[in-house]
Amino acid sequence: MDIGELLSYKPKSPKRKALDDTVEEEETSAEDARKKRKYSSSSSSSKMKYQEMERLEQEKIRQEELEREKQEEEKIKTLIEETEEKEVLNELMLKKMILLFEKRTLKNREMRIKFPDNAEKFMESEIELHTTIQELHAIATVPDLYPLLVQLKAVSSMLELVLHENTDIAVAVVDLLQELTDVDVLNESEEGTESLLTALLDQQVCALLVQNLERLDETVKEESDGVHNTLGIFENLCELKPDVIHDIGKQGIIQWSLKRLKAKIPFDGNKLYTSEILSILCQKNNENRKLLGDLDGIDILLQQLAYYKRHDPNTPEEQEMMENLFDTLCSCLMLEENKERFLKGEGLQLMNLMLRERKVSRNGSLKVLDHAICGPSGKDNANKFVDILGLRTIFPLFMKTPKKNRRKIITVEEHEEHVVSIIANMLRNCSGPQRQRLLVNPPINILCCRACGVNHSQHVAQL
Repeated sequence: MDIGELLSYKPKSPKRKALDDTVEEEETSAEDARKKRKYSSSSSSSKMKYQEMERLEQEKIRQEELEREKQEEEKIKTLIEETEEKEVLNELMLKKMILLFEKRTLKNREMRIKFPDNAEKFMESEIELHTTIQELHAIATVPDLYPLLVQLKAVSSMLELVLHENTDIAVAVVDLLQELTDVDVLNESEEGTESLLTALLDQQVCALLVQNLERLDETVKEESDGVHNTLGIFENLCELKPDVIHDIGKQGIIQWSLKRLKAKIPFDGNKLYTSEILSILCQKNNENRKLLGDLDGIDILLQQLAYYKRHDPNTPEEQEMMENLFDTLCSCLMLEENKERFLKGEGLQLMNLMLRERKVSRNGSLKVLDHAICGPSGKDNANKFVDILGLRTIFPLFMKTPKKNRRKIITVEEHEEHVVSIIANMLRNCSGPQRQRLLVNPPINILCCRACGVNHSQHVAQL
């Protein structure tokens, strides 16, 4: 490049934009800016809405928590008020409770008469009556008020409801009576005990309870509980009024108990309780023992015990029931006529088989056998026991006491006592060929010879 070209050289400059291009570019930039602002505004609005929703949700949660706290406070307040009411239960409050109870009883009766075929019409009055009965449980906390309860004739009103058409009402009343007659409660007030029990017995409470038992369906849990509470009332009455056990027994409970035991229902708590009540009723009362015998009770007891000839009870509760049945049978065998029924019902054969089977029932059968043979009235049973080869069963027990077993009903000492008693009573009561078979038996022969100072072989030769 020469000097002239150097002097004339100019660098390349960028092409200048036309006016239209500049305007178009500015419009594009403005449009982009508007879009950005719009997007920014939309994003901000969505964020605000989300925050608002979150705030409302948190507010709702706080309100629910406050509502729950308020409900808890109300519950606590109600419990405190109820506790205070129970603590301050007095004569005035009792009168108000009984008055309300009588009003609701009357209202329910009127509604049932007015609308006999429309349950919806009297259902509300029934619910109110049921609620009032539940409130009367507070009376059990103050047995000193029982005389006033009797004076207000509330006991009569309660007993009327035992046979209410709605078994829910009847069961609620039974539950109340069971709590009112609870032994622990009544022991706190001698005056209250006497007044309440006298009122109940005078108004034939036992007969009413048995009538109610007949209609209750034990497949329904509430009614099954009603049966259990009814038996609880009978137990309380027997414990608190032992002098009226005969009157209690003849009002139908023995007959119902035998029917309940005979029913083909799986073992349950009510069957156990029934056996216990039957045992209590027959424990020290000859009238009840005779009544049970007249109702074919001996045969029913033998039928129930026959199952345990070859089977052990499955549970401790079932074993307790079996023991109650043995105890009842032993009590009933104190009467001569029941010993005759026992003999005709082949009770000796059953007891003999039980002794041979070596099940848990073995020692119970030993007790029954002892009662069946003892005394002058046991002669026929003693002779029959020899005839059915009972000596082959009893003498091995006499020669060797079985080992101690925690599931056995009686102790080793009691076992030996019953065995010796059975043999002694057979020696007293057996006669003729049965007595001869008994005396030639080696264990007895040796004992007799030793007692008399006679040589055993010489004695056998003389026989």
